[in-house]
Amino acid sequence: ATHDQDVFVNVVGGIKVNETASDLVVMLAIMSSLRDRVIPNDWIAFGEVGLTGEVRPVYNAIERLSEAQKHGFKVAIIPKGNLPKKAPKGLKIVPVEYLYQALQYMAENT
Repeated sequence: ATHDQDVFVNVVGGIKVNETASDLVVMLAIMSSLRDRVIPNDWIAFGEVGLTGEVRPVYNAIERLSEAQKHGFKVAIIPKGNLPKKAPKGLKIVPVEYLYQALQYMAENT
């Protein structure tokens, strides 16, 4: 739990993050640190996370998945609402409705 901790997120390269699609990956990174688990280099994640833990769809999901596949990513944890009819070849899609599902997948696969 982080109720008694301050959490600071530093984005490499001075990139300014102002898009809600980064919510899910930031949450996974925080839990990765707290649980001492490494997120594999071939995973991506995107999605907006609400205050109650729901993972909401984001814009340009198909384009994001296509680019991820081109760059060699193998696993994509995404909002269930962004689930494509057909995933890019070689990319495993993990659709989630709630943050706990993404955290559970991470715990079981890292």
